Amino acid sequence: MDTPYKYDFKKRVVIIGAGFAGLTLAKKISSKYFQVVLIDKNNYHQFQPLLYQVATSGLEPSSISFPLRKIFQQKRNIIIRMTEVTAVSPETKTVHTGIGDIQYDYLILAQGATTNYFNNNRLQKNAYSMKSVSEALLLRNTLLQNYEQALITKNEAERSALLNVVIVGGGPTGVELAGAIAEMKMKILPKDYAELNFRNMHIHLLEAAPRLLNGMSATSGTTVVEYLNRLGVEVQPNTAVKDYDGEIVLLSNGKTIHSRCLIWAAGVKGVSIPGIPASAVSANDRIFVDQFNRVKDFAGVFAIGDIALMLNDELPKGHPQVAQVAIQQAKLLAKNLERTESGKPLISFQYKDKGSLATVGRNLALAEIGKLKLKGFVAWFVWMLVHLMSIIGIKNRLFILINWMWQYITYDQSLRLIIRPSVKNSEIKLFEKVTGNAVRNKSLAGL
Repeated sequence: MDTPYKYDFKKRVVIIGAGFAGLTLAKKISSKYFQVVLIDKNNYHQFQPLLYQVATSGLEPSSISFPLRKIFQQKRNIIIRMTEVTAVSPETKTVHTGIGDIQYDYLILAQGATTNYFNNNRLQKNAYSMKSVSEALLLRNTLLQNYEQALITKNEAERSALLNVVIVGGGPTGVELAGAIAEMKMKILPKDYAELNFRNMHIHLLEAAPRLLNGMSATSGTTVVEYLNRLGVEVQPNTAVKDYDGEIVLLSNGKTIHSRCLIWAAGVKGVSIPGIPASAVSANDRIFVDQFNRVKDFAGVFAIGDIALMLNDELPKGHPQVAQVAIQQAKLLAKNLERTESGKPLISFQYKDKGSLATVGRNLALAEIGKLKLKGFVAWFVWMLVHLMSIIGIKNRLFILINWMWQYITYDQSLRLIIRPSVKNSEIKLFEKVTGNAVRNKSLAGL
């Protein structure tokens, strides 16, 4: 990998991943002590909590994405390379990528998490996930294309399958998706597709556990079901998906649902990188770390964010895989790296829970901040404010605010576009050469 010369008095920190953890660390790390190489397969940071609004035509992808090079224009100690990491060699302090190798003094694993299909290959092949902007756009296209196809099919069973949507997973992502699609069904789709009878459209939200929103209180779990029922979502707890062939969903109770769109939001696992031994990796591919986010048995290697698994008596399953954990770990690690260079003792990580938020739809949300529990319009306003202030860039915040205000006033979104990017073979070859990634889905998956 071609990188600028590393001055002897500065240590090189290689950060893998530009999510909440990697981006925060790169912004906070000391330029006095460190040169930073930030590696990501994309050239932008994406705000994942609002991906569902891209998928449901509420926001443009550019509103929740921000170019990495613009973020670090004024930081000359930050080097950005767009590629995929193929392996790491901690024994030689080397990171192997699609565009070459790079040496490091400190390695930070912040590659985050990906969708967990629990080794069900048919689900992985046929279900839709939503962990990236590309996947959100693919889901948006699929939903809109299904409605277009429903207009012209003459088979009633096929039309029903095209209209039906099945969402698997009762966490915040599943709840927010179900609510957004239900609002489209109530307020927008009947006007766009007047020839279709949307009373025949069913939105199913399936959860294998007894209740929704397991990360929040039982009261919030009950309230969110009330909100979803109000919007016409059919909530089915204690129901798991056994199989899906692209048309028929087989449930754990033996029943079936006909749907051409199954959205999988039922779990995540760490993004694995060859070179980390099995002893340091948990069953769901998260990496074991100590209270300073150091990877087990490896000097100079740290893991932060969703990929890191820090176990203790209070958290036998580790910290929740949410943005605040990633941000707080990154800020502390920036201090600890500087303290290491200064010969000072490290500070152990203590997570400060700032609360939990979930929205179902217009004026319908839940917020738990310490002992304070909010619901309805107040919680919805808090949810909007928190997410708006978390977005990078004043322009992005302004565009999102305008979109939200317009939707609130008109009950409408104006982004229902089916966009199929055309890609030349020469562009595919260039992308593969630069990133080291093979393009499998030439329509939307990686370009």
